[in-house]
Amino acid sequence: MIVTGRRKSIAFFIALGAGLVSITVLLYVGWVLLSWRTGILLFLGLVLLAIIISGVVLNTIFLVREIRRNEQHDAFINAVSHELKTPVAAIRLYLETLQQRPVEQAKRQEFYRIMMAENDRLLSTIEQVLHTGRLGASRKLNLSSFDLNAMISECLDRFRTMHPEPAITLSFAPAEPIAMRGDADEVRAAVSNLLENAIKYSVGPAQVDVATKVVDGKFAQLRVSDQGPGIAKGELKQIFKRFYRAPGTLATRVKGTGLGLFIVRSVAQRHGGKAWAESAGPGSGSTFVVEFPLKS
Repeated sequence: MIVTGRRKSIAFFIALGAGLVSITVLLYVGWVLLSWRTGILLFLGLVLLAIIISGVVLNTIFLVREIRRNEQHDAFINAVSHELKTPVAAIRLYLETLQQRPVEQAKRQEFYRIMMAENDRLLSTIEQVLHTGRLGASRKLNLSSFDLNAMISECLDRFRTMHPEPAITLSFAPAEPIAMRGDADEVRAAVSNLLENAIKYSVGPAQVDVATKVVDGKFAQLRVSDQGPGIAKGELKQIFKRFYRAPGTLATRVKGTGLGLFIVRSVAQRHGGKAWAESAGPGSGSTFVVEFPLKS
Protein backbone atom coordinates (compact mmCIF):
# COMPACT_ATOMS: atom_id res chain seq x y z
CA MET A 1 0.00 0.00 0.00
CA ILE A 2 2.83 2.43 0.83
CA VAL A 3 4.68 1.68 -2.42
CA THR A 4 1.46 2.12 -4.43
CA GLY A 5 0.81 5.46 -2.72
CA ARG A 6 4.32 6.68 -3.54
CA ARG A 7 3.96 5.63 -7.17
CA LYS A 8 0.71 7.59 -7.34
CA SER A 9 2.51 10.60 -5.84
CA ILE A 10 5.28 10.37 -8.43
CA ALA A 11 2.73 10.05 -11.25
CA PHE A 12 0.80 13.04 -9.85
CA PHE A 13 3.84 15.35 -9.77
CA ILE A 14 4.94 14.27 -13.24
CA ALA A 15 1.43 14.87 -14.61
CA LEU A 16 1.22 18.22 -12.79
CA GLY A 17 4.55 19.37 -14.20
CA ALA A 18 3.65 18.26 -17.73
CA GLY A 19 0.27 19.98 -17.43
CA LEU A 20 1.77 23.27 -16.24
CA VAL A 21 4.35 23.24 -19.01
CA SER A 22 1.66 22.52 -21.62
CA ILE A 23 -0.58 25.32 -20.36
CA THR A 24 2.34 27.76 -20.29
CA VAL A 25 3.33 26.88 -23.86
CA LEU A 26 -0.25 27.22 -25.10
CA LEU A 27 -0.65 30.61 -23.41
CA TYR A 28 2.63 31.80 -24.84
CA VAL A 29 1.77 30.64 -28.38
CA GLY A 30 -1.56 32.43 -28.11
CA TRP A 31 0.17 35.58 -26.89
CA VAL A 32 2.65 35.41 -29.79
CA LEU A 33 -0.17 35.10 -32.34
CA LEU A 34 -1.83 38.19 -30.88
CA SER A 35 1.33 40.27 -30.37
CA TRP A 36 3.73 39.04 -33.05
CA ARG A 37 4.72 42.59 -34.10
CA THR A 38 6.24 43.64 -30.76
CA GLY A 39 9.74 42.16 -31.03
CA ILE A 40 11.11 43.28 -27.66
CA LEU A 41 8.13 41.98 -25.74
CA LEU A 42 8.36 38.79 -27.75
CA PHE A 43 12.00 38.31 -26.71
CA LEU A 44 11.31 39.08 -23.06
CA GLY A 45 8.34 36.75 -23.12
CA LEU A 46 10.52 34.00 -24.60
CA VAL A 47 13.04 34.43 -21.78
CA LEU A 48 10.29 34.41 -19.18
CA LEU A 49 8.77 31.30 -20.73
CA ALA A 50 12.14 29.49 -20.61
CA ILE A 51 12.58 30.43 -16.94
CA ILE A 52 9.08 29.27 -16.01
CA ILE A 53 9.40 25.97 -17.87
CA SER A 54 12.85 25.34 -16.37
CA GLY A 55 11.50 26.05 -12.89
CA VAL A 56 8.55 23.71 -13.34
CA VAL A 57 10.74 20.93 -14.75
CA LEU A 58 13.36 21.28 -12.00
CA ASN A 59 10.68 21.35 -9.32
CA THR A 60 9.08 18.20 -10.71
CA ILE A 61 12.44 16.41 -10.90
CA PHE A 62 13.25 17.43 -7.33
CA LEU A 63 9.92 16.18 -6.00
CA VAL A 64 10.18 12.85 -7.81
CA ARG A 65 13.75 12.32 -6.57
CA GLU A 66 12.76 13.23 -3.04
CA ILE A 67 9.91 10.72 -3.07
CA ARG A 68 12.22 7.99 -4.39
CA ARG A 69 14.91 8.90 -1.83
CA ASN A 70 12.37 8.64 0.98
CA GLU A 71 11.23 5.29 -0.40
CA GLN A 72 14.83 4.01 -0.42
CA HIS A 73 15.38 5.34 3.09
CA ASP A 74 12.28 3.57 4.42
CA ALA A 75 13.29 0.35 2.65
CA PHE A 76 16.75 0.62 4.25
CA ILE A 77 15.30 1.17 7.72
CA ASN A 78 13.00 -1.84 7.32
CA ALA A 79 15.85 -4.02 6.02
CA VAL A 80 18.26 -3.02 8.78
CA SER A 81 15.56 -3.50 11.43
CA HIS A 82 14.93 -7.01 10.12
CA GLU A 83 18.63 -7.82 9.81
CA LEU A 84 19.25 -6.70 13.40
CA LYS A 85 16.14 -8.15 15.02
CA THR A 86 16.13 -11.61 13.42
CA PRO A 87 19.61 -12.77 14.58
CA VAL A 88 19.06 -11.37 18.08
CA ALA A 89 15.71 -13.20 18.37
CA ALA A 90 17.26 -16.46 17.12
CA ILE A 91 20.20 -16.25 19.55
CA ARG A 92 17.84 -15.50 22.44
CA LEU A 93 15.65 -18.46 21.54
CA TYR A 94 18.55 -20.93 21.60
CA LEU A 95 19.98 -19.45 24.78
CA GLU A 96 16.59 -19.81 26.52
CA THR A 97 16.42 -23.42 25.35
CA LEU A 98 19.88 -24.15 26.76
CA GLN A 99 18.98 -22.40 30.02
CA GLN A 100 15.61 -24.02 30.65
CA ARG A 101 16.26 -27.69 29.90
CA PRO A 102 19.16 -30.12 29.49
CA VAL A 103 20.29 -30.59 25.90
CA GLU A 104 22.39 -33.48 24.66
CA GLN A 105 25.92 -32.69 23.54
CA ALA A 106 25.35 -33.09 19.78
CA LYS A 107 22.31 -30.81 19.87
CA ARG A 108 24.18 -28.34 22.06
CA GLN A 109 26.98 -28.12 19.50
CA GLU A 110 24.41 -27.53 16.75
CA PHE A 111 22.87 -24.71 18.79
CA TYR A 112 26.30 -23.17 19.26
CA ARG A 113 26.96 -23.36 15.51
CA ILE A 114 23.63 -21.69 14.68
CA MET A 115 24.18 -18.95 17.27
CA MET A 116 27.65 -18.27 15.87
CA ALA A 117 26.20 -18.01 12.35
CA GLU A 118 23.51 -15.60 13.56
CA ASN A 119 26.14 -13.59 15.43
CA ASP A 120 28.23 -13.35 12.26
CA ARG A 121 25.15 -12.19 10.35
CA LEU A 122 24.46 -9.52 12.97
CA LEU A 123 28.09 -8.40 12.97
CA SER A 124 28.09 -8.20 9.15
CA THR A 125 25.05 -5.89 9.16
CA ILE A 126 26.60 -3.64 11.82
CA GLU A 127 29.90 -3.50 9.91
CA GLN A 128 28.09 -2.52 6.69
CA VAL A 129 26.29 0.35 8.39
CA LEU A 130 29.48 1.53 10.13
CA HIS A 131 31.52 1.33 6.92
CA THR A 132 28.87 3.33 5.06
CA GLY A 133 28.97 6.01 7.77
CA ARG A 134 32.76 6.23 7.61
CA LEU A 135 32.69 6.48 3.82
CA GLY A 136 30.11 9.24 4.00
CA ALA A 137 32.27 11.16 6.46
CA SER A 138 35.15 11.21 3.92
CA ARG A 139 37.55 9.65 6.39
CA LYS A 140 41.17 9.71 5.28
CA LEU A 141 42.69 6.45 4.10
CA ASN A 142 44.87 4.68 6.64
CA LEU A 143 47.53 3.56 4.15
CA SER A 144 49.65 0.46 4.64
CA SER A 145 51.30 -2.18 2.46
CA PHE A 146 49.77 -5.67 2.24
CA ASP A 147 49.41 -8.69 -0.04
CA LEU A 148 45.98 -8.64 -1.68
CA ASN A 149 46.00 -12.41 -2.35
CA ALA A 150 46.76 -13.16 1.30
CA MET A 151 43.87 -10.91 2.39
CA ILE A 152 41.48 -12.64 -0.02
CA SER A 153 42.59 -16.06 1.25
CA GLU A 154 41.81 -15.00 4.83
CA CYS A 155 38.33 -13.85 3.80
CA LEU A 156 37.73 -17.07 1.88
CA ASP A 157 38.73 -19.19 4.88
CA ARG A 158 36.21 -17.33 7.03
CA PHE A 159 33.41 -17.81 4.51
CA ARG A 160 34.29 -21.50 4.04
CA THR A 161 33.78 -21.94 7.78
CA MET A 162 30.42 -20.18 7.61
CA HIS A 163 29.30 -21.96 4.40
CA PRO A 164 30.94 -25.40 4.24
CA GLU A 165 30.83 -27.55 1.13
CA PRO A 166 28.82 -28.91 -0.63
CA ALA A 167 26.42 -25.98 -0.07
CA ILE A 168 28.89 -23.50 -1.58
CA THR A 169 32.23 -24.23 -3.26
CA LEU A 170 34.67 -21.31 -3.13
CA SER A 171 37.60 -21.51 -5.54
CA PHE A 172 40.51 -19.09 -5.75
CA ALA A 173 42.89 -18.59 -8.69
CA PRO A 174 45.44 -16.01 -7.50
CA ALA A 175 47.95 -14.27 -9.71
CA GLU A 176 51.50 -13.81 -8.54
CA PRO A 177 51.73 -12.13 -5.10
CA ILE A 178 50.10 -8.72 -5.42
CA ALA A 179 51.73 -6.17 -3.14
CA MET A 180 49.55 -3.06 -3.00
CA ARG A 181 49.31 0.00 -0.80
CA GLY A 182 45.96 1.10 0.53
CA ASP A 183 43.59 1.05 3.47
CA ALA A 184 43.61 -2.62 4.51
CA ASP A 185 40.38 -2.38 6.53
CA GLU A 186 38.44 -0.83 3.66
CA VAL A 187 39.81 -3.26 1.06
CA ARG A 188 38.97 -6.19 3.36
CA ALA A 189 35.42 -4.83 3.71
CA ALA A 190 35.08 -4.60 -0.08
CA VAL A 191 36.34 -8.17 -0.57
CA SER A 192 34.04 -9.50 2.17
CA ASN A 193 31.00 -7.74 0.69
CA LEU A 194 31.73 -9.14 -2.78
CA LEU A 195 32.03 -12.69 -1.41
CA GLU A 196 28.94 -12.32 0.76
CA ASN A 197 26.94 -10.98 -2.17
CA ALA A 198 28.00 -13.87 -4.45
CA ILE A 199 27.19 -16.49 -1.81
CA LYS A 200 23.90 -14.88 -0.84
CA TYR A 201 22.53 -14.96 -4.39
CA SER A 202 23.78 -18.48 -5.22
CA VAL A 203 20.95 -21.00 -5.24
CA GLY A 204 21.54 -24.58 -4.08
CA PRO A 205 24.97 -26.25 -4.41
CA ALA A 206 26.83 -23.55 -6.26
CA GLN A 207 30.30 -22.50 -7.29
CA VAL A 208 31.81 -19.09 -6.59
CA ASP A 209 35.04 -18.42 -8.47
CA VAL A 210 37.50 -15.80 -7.28
CA ALA A 211 40.52 -14.71 -9.33
CA THR A 212 43.11 -11.93 -9.25
CA LYS A 213 45.57 -10.56 -11.76
CA VAL A 214 47.74 -7.54 -12.43
CA VAL A 215 46.53 -5.30 -15.28
CA ASP A 216 49.14 -3.31 -17.24
CA GLY A 217 51.46 -3.42 -14.25
CA LYS A 218 49.38 -0.66 -12.63
CA PHE A 219 46.17 -2.19 -11.29
CA ALA A 220 45.30 -5.18 -9.12
CA GLN A 221 42.09 -6.70 -10.46
CA LEU A 222 39.75 -8.89 -8.42
CA ARG A 223 36.99 -10.89 -10.15
CA VAL A 224 34.21 -12.71 -8.27
CA SER A 225 31.91 -14.86 -10.40
CA ASP A 226 28.73 -16.58 -9.18
CA GLN A 227 25.98 -18.79 -10.58
CA GLY A 228 23.20 -16.58 -9.30
CA PRO A 229 20.14 -15.18 -11.07
CA GLY A 230 22.13 -12.83 -13.28
CA ILE A 231 21.56 -9.13 -13.82
CA ALA A 232 19.58 -7.37 -16.53
CA LYS A 233 21.60 -4.96 -18.66
CA GLY A 234 19.73 -1.94 -17.36
CA GLU A 235 20.56 -2.86 -13.75
CA LEU A 236 24.35 -3.26 -14.09
CA LYS A 237 25.05 0.31 -12.96
CA GLN A 238 22.04 0.74 -10.69
CA ILE A 239 23.06 -2.07 -8.30
CA PHE A 240 26.03 -0.05 -7.00
CA LYS A 241 23.79 2.76 -5.71
CA ARG A 242 23.19 3.16 -2.01
CA PHE A 243 20.16 1.19 -0.71
CA TYR A 244 19.40 -0.11 -4.22
CA ARG A 245 18.28 -3.71 -4.60
CA ALA A 246 17.61 -5.24 -8.01
CA PRO A 247 13.98 -6.28 -8.53
CA GLY A 248 13.08 -9.93 -8.88
CA THR A 249 11.71 -12.88 -6.99
CA LEU A 250 15.08 -13.99 -5.57
CA ALA A 251 15.99 -10.44 -4.57
CA THR A 252 12.82 -10.16 -2.50
CA ARG A 253 13.59 -13.45 -0.72
CA VAL A 254 17.24 -12.64 0.00
CA LYS A 255 17.52 -10.22 2.88
CA GLY A 256 19.99 -7.38 2.88
CA THR A 257 20.54 -3.68 3.47
CA GLY A 258 21.41 -2.62 -0.10
CA LEU A 259 24.78 -1.31 1.11
CA GLY A 260 27.22 -4.07 0.14
CA LEU A 261 27.93 -3.14 -3.47
CA PHE A 262 27.76 0.56 -2.62
CA ILE A 263 30.61 -0.02 -0.16
CA VAL A 264 32.57 -1.95 -2.80
CA ARG A 265 32.33 0.85 -5.35
CA SER A 266 33.03 3.57 -2.77
CA VAL A 267 36.16 1.79 -1.50
CA ALA A 268 37.42 1.30 -5.06
CA GLN A 269 36.86 4.97 -5.92
CA ARG A 270 38.50 6.19 -2.70
CA HIS A 271 41.61 4.24 -3.72
CA GLY A 272 41.57 5.66 -7.26
CA GLY A 273 40.13 2.47 -8.77
CA LYS A 274 36.75 1.38 -10.09
CA ALA A 275 34.16 -1.37 -9.79
CA TRP A 276 31.67 -2.78 -12.27
CA ALA A 277 29.46 -5.79 -12.91
CA GLU A 278 29.22 -8.13 -15.89
CA SER A 279 26.32 -10.43 -16.75
CA ALA A 280 24.82 -11.94 -19.89
CA GLY A 281 21.36 -11.37 -18.43
CA PRO A 282 18.86 -13.07 -16.10
CA GLY A 283 19.70 -16.72 -15.43
CA SER A 284 23.33 -16.39 -16.57
CA GLY A 285 25.15 -15.61 -13.34
CA SER A 286 27.22 -12.51 -12.63
CA THR A 287 30.81 -11.37 -12.35
CA PHE A 288 31.83 -8.44 -10.18
CA VAL A 289 35.14 -6.77 -10.94
CA VAL A 290 37.15 -4.38 -8.79
CA GLU A 291 40.41 -2.71 -9.74
CA PHE A 292 42.77 -1.10 -7.22
CA PRO A 293 45.87 0.87 -8.15
CA LEU A 294 48.98 -0.93 -6.94
CA LYS A 295 50.06 2.42 -5.46
CA SER A 296 47.22 4.51 -4.01
